[in-house]
Amino acid sequence: MLGSLGSFPSETVIMCAIQRILVIWLLALLHGTVASPSFEQKCLAFRPDQWTIGAKLGVLQYVAAGTNLTFPDNDASCARASQKVSVDLCRITLEIKTSRISNISFEAWFPENWSGRFLATGNGGIDGCIKYEDLAYGALNGFATVGANNGHNGTGGAAFLNNPQMVVDFAYRSLHKSVETGKALSQQLYQSNYSKSYYLGCSLGGRQGISSAEKFPQDFDGIVVGAPGVDFNSLYAWRARFFSITGAKGNPNFIPATAWRGWIHDEVLRQCDTIDKVKDGIIEDPSLCNFDPSTLLCGHNITTQCLNQQQVQQLQTIFSPYTYENGDLIYPAMQPGSEIRAADRLYDGTPYGPSNDWFKYVVYNDPSWNASTFDFDDVRAAQMLNPGDIRTFPSLLSDFRDRGAKLLMYHGQQDNQISSFNTPRFYEHLRGNASYAAMDEWARFFRISGMFHCSTGPGAWVLGQGGEASQAGIAFDPQHNVLSAMVNWVEKGVAPEYIEGTKFVNDTVSAGVDFTKRHCKYPARNVFIGGDDKLPGSWECQVPNMTVASKTTTVTMSGGALLSAGWSLLSFNFSLICLSTMLVLI
Repeated sequence: MLGSLGSFPSETVIMCAIQRILVIWLLALLHGTVASPSFEQKCLAFRPDQWTIGAKLGVLQYVAAGTNLTFPDNDASCARASQKVSVDLCRITLEIKTSRISNISFEAWFPENWSGRFLATGNGGIDGCIKYEDLAYGALNGFATVGANNGHNGTGGAAFLNNPQMVVDFAYRSLHKSVETGKALSQQLYQSNYSKSYYLGCSLGGRQGISSAEKFPQDFDGIVVGAPGVDFNSLYAWRARFFSITGAKGNPNFIPATAWRGWIHDEVLRQCDTIDKVKDGIIEDPSLCNFDPSTLLCGHNITTQCLNQQQVQQLQTIFSPYTYENGDLIYPAMQPGSEIRAADRLYDGTPYGPSNDWFKYVVYNDPSWNASTFDFDDVRAAQMLNPGDIRTFPSLLSDFRDRGAKLLMYHGQQDNQISSFNTPRFYEHLRGNASYAAMDEWARFFRISGMFHCSTGPGAWVLGQGGEASQAGIAFDPQHNVLSAMVNWVEKGVAPEYIEGTKFVNDTVSAGVDFTKRHCKYPARNVFIGGDDKLPGSWECQVPNMTVASKTTTVTMSGGALLSAGWSLLSFNFSLICLSTMLVLI
């Protein structure tokens, strides 16, 4: 029979006790009772609604890499039924009250392998569509990423009717609320503060980023915006006007899309493609293109693929700035080259949907409003009302600038929905009397040749600007990726001198790279210096000699084509291109 423990030497008793403790600890470890919880466990145990006032939890799920998420309740008009997720993440959805009668749908995708960075994403049009592809893109690159629906669902504007609080959500409150919420939730989930905060958006999303810099300068350390829809009221008036220019389908002067995309575009290229010395189907700088549509006028020897006098006037009106009766600028001209895509929405013989809804349900709160009656009174009504303070055309962003935050803008030079001439106008308005060197310290703008609205086009358009499939084919590095360039600028103080865009063969990553091009920092433009035009080294960013003159109301380009009104005059002189163009910028 074994004796009592008391008969054992003290060392033996101690060793037995230690062994028992080790065995118990090992068993507990194997059963997971003392192990640190996994990210999945942290995610599923999280209570995000407890950290957000007025929030109702929708979805809380751990999403494994490779999952194809589906969104059965998402409005069909958003055309986002599913999204493949490439990294392990925690997905959170909330409904958050923004006023007594308004709320937003909020979505957060927090990756397990978090970089410490925060990213908010924007929207488009007048829609309430969360860009799941951008959430996936942000999470893939280590950002705690958020988005929201702007307070309504779908791409239409009927929900705005008699609901000014929803308009405020759309104008600025939805983004700001999602930023506040996302930062608070990421801190609680990760038990750590974010290091830097970023924003990525295009079109309406571009306007949202500029508005955030103006109204909430503390929200972001770096803002990346493409084709920003600034001067929103004038933009939507400009778009609404196209129906009155083209007329409805079936009228004798209506120009079909096949003509716009075919022989009209061919004539634009004939006149302007080789201004840059390269025939490649890309107008490198459309501000140098003084397109003359009168060459398409039908005559004795030309009876097909030609225009009557009224149709020629349509083109002249479209490619001229939109001005009031007294010549004051409403919005800049549409740039030549965009017609290949603009024909499908702006020139299709129907009222432009988002503008039509904006005037019906926001400006007038009148569903019976008829776009065919659109005139200057409608422009003035929108500008005077300025719903939700949505205009967004600041002349100063000093609070944003002075705290060391950075702004990176880009705009496709074949944009078919927002004139690419408007972003230089905004940049110059923002610059005021500051030097370009002073602007470079905190705000830089890149013109992307051959890019349509936010993406696609014949040029080197892949820049890391969002979650499109083509973005997967480029590295997340400052040379090729606008978001990475912003991170490098904010965190290392290295500002981008150019952005090298990529063009894939048939816009298909698996087909390989067709060419790349270094898009220049404004006011420089790309000049061909010889060699293979598909190699970036065959082009050089050159800054024109610029003389700033007094402000004026109307300026004509060589050939008589109006480019803009109310801009401060800039005179460009190039060694390779002889210009008589005068550009007036505000």
